[in-house]
Amino acid sequence: MRCPFCDHPDTKVIDARNQRDRIEDLFPMVVKRDGRRENFDRLKIITGIQKACQKRPVSVDAIEQAVVRIERVILDTGEREIACTRIGDEVQAELRALDPVAWLRFMSVYLGFKTIEDFRAAMDELAPGDGD
Repeated sequence: MRCPFCDHPDTKVIDARNQRDRIEDLFPMVVKRDGRRENFDRLKIITGIQKACQKRPVSVDAIEQAVVRIERVILDTGEREIACTRIGDEVQAELRALDPVAWLRFMSVYLGFKTIEDFRAAMDELAPGDGD
């Protein structure tokens, strides 16, 4: 099992349930846009990245490494609460580095694109050759 803190690939699992509970307790509560608070959910991040990367040349390992980096940033804040938009910003930064098409897919949902101009403006943010 890969350590969620140091990313060491050869960590032994003694009691997965207790360890997972302890790890989840370390994460801050996520503050949603409407003010609700919920527990941090790693699966939501994985699912969002996987959807954005669907049918793109992005490996499962690359997605896992991106999620580990996002988790590290969240933990490194040391905060007890974190805005969902901060998590979204970290996800979009990782996707931008992984695959520009996946990034654009994510941004279209994250920012709620409504017109072709919204897509055009986002594409203009990508410098020629990004993600190649």
